[in-house]
Amino acid sequence: MFLSLREIKKSKFRYSLICLVIVMIAYLIFILTALANGLSEANRQAIDSWNAEKIVLNSDANGSLDQSTITAQQAKKASADKRADITQMSANVQTLSEGNKVGSQVIGLNKKQFIYRDLKIVKGHNFTNDNEVVVDQSLLETDGYHLGEKVKFSRNGHVFKIVGTVKNNQLNVAPVIYATNDAVQTEKFGTDMNHTISAMIYRSDVKKAVDGTQIMNIEDFIQDIPGYSAQNSTFEFMIAFLLLITLVVISIFLYVLTMQKIPYFAVLKVQGVSNGYLAINVISNALILSIVGVVISGLLTFLTSISMPAAVPMTFDITLMGAVAVMVILMSIIGGLIPMRTVAKIDPAKAMGGS
Repeated sequence: MFLSLREIKKSKFRYSLICLVIVMIAYLIFILTALANGLSEANRQAIDSWNAEKIVLNSDANGSLDQSTITAQQAKKASADKRADITQMSANVQTLSEGNKVGSQVIGLNKKQFIYRDLKIVKGHNFTNDNEVVVDQSLLETDGYHLGEKVKFSRNGHVFKIVGTVKNNQLNVAPVIYATNDAVQTEKFGTDMNHTISAMIYRSDVKKAVDGTQIMNIEDFIQDIPGYSAQNSTFEFMIAFLLLITLVVISIFLYVLTMQKIPYFAVLKVQGVSNGYLAINVISNALILSIVGVVISGLLTFLTSISMPAAVPMTFDITLMGAVAVMVILMSIIGGLIPMRTVAKIDPAKAMGGS
């Protein structure tokens, strides 16, 4: 380690360039990780907040909440143990002047069931009648809505008043708006299909499905959200590819530097220095550079997190970032191992011009 520090101090410019490359790659990986995590959460935050185990949908809905309808007769036959009925509707929420339209997920709740009771109100209060709604806080923070404002979901639709907000409640990367089941059913189906719901959410296991319905684990349901799995796979591939680039870049830089230092290594070998000690020197170089690079990129990521607008779906998870940092350092160490074969094969006599 001492030899590595002396070497880095002597060749500051060369090693600074390597460190700069690591900083840029690690910073990009951190940002992509935060973006992937943020988008993933924006797809499922509301579902996670329900703390449920199972969801029951229409058997013809293909796992889609948007396409599911469960009749009052089916709901009556289903188990009522730890159950919450929801009615879902995708809609553009807008002010009464028909301005500031925002795509949203409207969820109707039964006030006697657990999802309604467990809503964590940040500002205001929970809705108490068919004319009130509780909205995700992002509608206030990024879209300009405010408590007490009156909104509607269609040109001639019913008028609702925003009476409260909840935090981190998005679904399909859209803010969730909670209202009564009756209000959402009327907005979605009209008065002809009253008491028709979209799904039944359970906090207990459901053994038997009513005819025309299907039971899904909550995690399986989340994986079936359109684009969710493909989006996560894309980001995972990008991050893995960047880690591979880190490995290649470090190995190339250290290989070139090792080739330039062959005469010095030859002198050390003549003096009795072992291949193991020289290997530790090269690996120490990679370790020091990667740690410094990760720390700097971590600071840049922190500055980015506090300056990023709330509208950008990025979530900076310390545990996840720590795991990514370890992976970057590990790739750098592996990259440092690649030139070891060259170091081990150095012949002091040939390297110093002997025959």
